[in-house]
Amino acid sequence: MEKFDLTTKILVYNIEECTGDIKKLIEKAKSATQNAYAPYSGFNVGAAALLSNGEIITGNNQENAAYPSGLCAERVTLFAANSQYPDVPVGAIAIAAFHDGEYTDTPCCPCGGCRQVIVEVENRYEKPIKVIMYGKSKIYEVDTVKALLPLSFGKESLTE
Repeated sequence: MEKFDLTTKILVYNIEECTGDIKKLIEKAKSATQNAYAPYSGFNVGAAALLSNGEIITGNNQENAAYPSGLCAERVTLFAANSQYPDVPVGAIAIAAFHDGEYTDTPCCPCGGCRQVIVEVENRYEKPIKVIMYGKSKIYEVDTVKALLPLSFGKESLTE
């Protein structure tokens, strides 16, 4: 029998401590919440992906009365980025949520399905994606989505 530990290191800071590039990415994610289509949950999520060529692609959640036909902001953003710039890696993604007339106090973290999609994009380009999760009271940041989904499913899982 073998045992191993998994450790996740999360950088925690506030908006005043952000670098200019991270702050800009967060602001784009926050702005994207305003165009979300969330008539059922009222929970508007926005995401912004910074590509290695400097482009920023945004997206937001799109709900549908026929659950689960909607799509999360992170997936909308990454799929748009990959369709518009298929050969350009994603370096970072910021996520923000707006609910009951204000941005959420605690950081908005990606769901399990979105974590898996972000891992796929990391694996596709063989480059880590920094994940920045915005909240008014604090921001979480990890250097790779694998910190949030350490035992992920990938193409190697299909061959074993």
